[in-house]
Amino acid sequence: MNTNKTYAGISEKYGNLSTSKIVIIPVPYDGTSTWQKGADKGPQAFLEASENMELYDIETDSEVYKEGVYLADAITENASPETMVDAVHDITKKYINRNKFVTVFGGEHSISIGTIRAFNECFNNLTVLHIDAHADLRKEYEGSRCNHACAVYEANSTTNLVQVGIRSMDISEKREMNLDKVFFAHDMAVNEDWMEDVIDQLTENVFITFDLDALDPSIMPSTGTPEPGGLFYYETLEFLKQVFEQKNVVGFDMVELCPNGNEKSSDFLAAKLFYKMLSYKFAANDDSYDNGEDENDSNPFSKLSKFKNDDDDF
Repeated sequence: MNTNKTYAGISEKYGNLSTSKIVIIPVPYDGTSTWQKGADKGPQAFLEASENMELYDIETDSEVYKEGVYLADAITENASPETMVDAVHDITKKYINRNKFVTVFGGEHSISIGTIRAFNECFNNLTVLHIDAHADLRKEYEGSRCNHACAVYEANSTTNLVQVGIRSMDISEKREMNLDKVFFAHDMAVNEDWMEDVIDQLTENVFITFDLDALDPSIMPSTGTPEPGGLFYYETLEFLKQVFEQKNVVGFDMVELCPNGNEKSSDFLAAKLFYKMLSYKFAANDDSYDNGEDENDSNPFSKLSKFKNDDDDF
């Protein structure tokens, strides 16, 4: 169970499942990280920071929480990386099939194997927009295919994978890459058109997996594997805003917050960035949802879903 009753301390009026358009699933998992441990504490730090955040977004002139944000029970399965991935997949898919805009907050990046699998089963012609410092394209690492170093290996063969911000990888991962769809940080630094070039590679339906170490460690030091040369805040917002405006973002996850008790700004950046992404989604699609309709009729994704066969109860 979550210790937080509602996301960001919002009224229960806006936090119940039946009327909420948005679902947030915390996954406090850190079973395969290989350097700094602590990503399992990320969801709680994110939720605590969210409670101290102003809920009016100046840029979009909106209060997206009023669309309804349901804070789901945390997924705590940790018997093995594989069982964790299966649990994330199953629960994520159940909420998608309830016609919610589903988001997930980790935890380390291995959780995304499950989220991506669920979204790919539910949406046609899916692009996974992978924003990260690391390629995460190993087929297997330390005896598991569900390691954080393998986070998008499966997505590379089952979806249209587009990678942004990459600046650390093993040479073996180069063999797996589609270099036309990989945007390395050192190239982005000198290419004024990189945002447009990325968007040209996206299909209509986009799932975003955002590893916080994509950001420069000067603004995001509290992550498990910080890498110099990352994205800064306003260029990140500008890029995300364009993606949300030009494509149908069907969901997203955010991973690898590794909180430090002496450094709270990273927690708050994660909270603010997450809320910004929700604000961009609903500002860009403000006619897509109509609260009060039966949720089976009001889903803006239904015509794009591969199937809606699950009859899930919560």
